[in-house]
Amino acid sequence: MGIFLDSFISVIFPLYGAEGVSLILLVELCLLLKFEIVGFDFTPLVWTGYILLVDAILWSREKYSPIHSYPKDFVRMLVWSIFCWIIFEGFNVYLQNWKYVGLPSDVFLQIIGYIWSFATIFPAVLFTAELLRKSIFPVKFRLSFRLSPPLLFTLMTLGGIMLAIPLILPQKISANLFGLVWIGFIFLLDPINYLNHRNSILGQFSRGEGTTFVALLLSGLCCGVLWEFWNYWATAKWVYSIPLSIAGPKMFEMPLLGYMGFLPFAVECYIMNEFSYVLFPQFTISKA
Repeated sequence: MGIFLDSFISVIFPLYGAEGVSLILLVELCLLLKFEIVGFDFTPLVWTGYILLVDAILWSREKYSPIHSYPKDFVRMLVWSIFCWIIFEGFNVYLQNWKYVGLPSDVFLQIIGYIWSFATIFPAVLFTAELLRKSIFPVKFRLSFRLSPPLLFTLMTLGGIMLAIPLILPQKISANLFGLVWIGFIFLLDPINYLNHRNSILGQFSRGEGTTFVALLLSGLCCGVLWEFWNYWATAKWVYSIPLSIAGPKMFEMPLLGYMGFLPFAVECYIMNEFSYVLFPQFTISKA
């Protein structure tokens, strides 16, 4: 009877979803009890639990989920998430908008923490967006312009300029311009995705579909609040050095104004993830 009940539960709600919840609760308890190793890896641990939970919810509702249905593609997403966040870290080397504190003294443990944390970013955002997309009412509208080649080229050029400006100007000025990085890849890469017949925000807009876009914005806000909430209590964490003149009051480590950056960042994650299929078509699992 016990085996039958376990099998039945795993069909309704996968066991790894319950394990995800347990992991979140366990590491929060260990942090409260001041277990040092958990404090160092608190962020990747809780986000691993969160990803497992959201994927399990998707599977229980839709009988589809990224991990359950496409495990190889999930591994691709983990690797691509690491690579893309390293790009953002590269921008931050010059802009100096955040830094990491409380890291373990062992360099190997630092590297493991970085890689693990970076790997959770895309799955967290995109799994949440997919769950929200399945939960909100469809967003439909009429598009008032045509996606002509000159327009697409103009958008790509604009995106390239946005990404170049923070690296060209003096650091004291560029420190205020990281928002251009959060939207630059959107303008640069989404037209490329569209031209290569991948999922794209432009393509969806051209069909009058805005559900995915709205779901991504909501996902960015949801994940942003959770990132900052969990980061606040961690031993190894990031802190911001955004100029106070534009920062405003803080909620956790993040200035309130900064939370707006998570909205386009989620869209950027979606677009950069789709761009990986343009670069590596051998990993393509579907087109729309």
